[in-house]
Amino acid sequence: MNKIITIGREFGSGGRELGRYIAEILGFAYYDREIITEIAKRTSLSETYIKNVTENKPAMPFPVHTGRTFWMMMPDLNQDVQREQHNVIKEIAQKSNCVIVGRGADYILKDEKPFRLFVYSELESKIKRCMQNSNSDYENNETMTEKELKRKISQVNKARAGYYEFYTGQTWGGRLNYDLCINTTNCEIKQLAEAIANLFNK
Repeated sequence: MNKIITIGREFGSGGRELGRYIAEILGFAYYDREIITEIAKRTSLSETYIKNVTENKPAMPFPVHTGRTFWMMMPDLNQDVQREQHNVIKEIAQKSNCVIVGRGADYILKDEKPFRLFVYSELESKIKRCMQNSNSDYENNETMTEKELKRKISQVNKARAGYYEFYTGQTWGGRLNYDLCINTTNCEIKQLAEAIANLFNK
């Protein structure tokens, strides 16, 4: 069985960066937006549409049970995206040791017993990281005001929580759903990655 690390993360906490460093240190494959790209290839849908489907809870006026039941109650396109996301994540987990960021991978791969991380930080730390980081993880955030960033952080994290809880029936960020919860406030991400990699190896 391959070694798998999954990372759930609050927006602005540095979770994606942490995942990349961990994968690099351990020599694992790294997956994040690559999953969206693969789903787009398989469904012929745009990456923008897929990203929206996989990061937001469907707007449905009726209760939905977890597991496969919800697929029968969703619009066809959303159903296709969710099915392919499950397939892609299962397939990449079977290929090699890997780090997978987001996408509810911890739940999808629960039978494979992944090492499940959740990354969070204080609001001011999120704002600072978003404003200082100019890479694609925080695209256009450097031009936002602090008030605008606060709103965006809140909206993105609310959407992630809603999506995760809708499809898993579990609490996003709830400590019982993860093996390690990490507060990145005032921490150097690369140093955290080295510590986690050492812990994982032991």
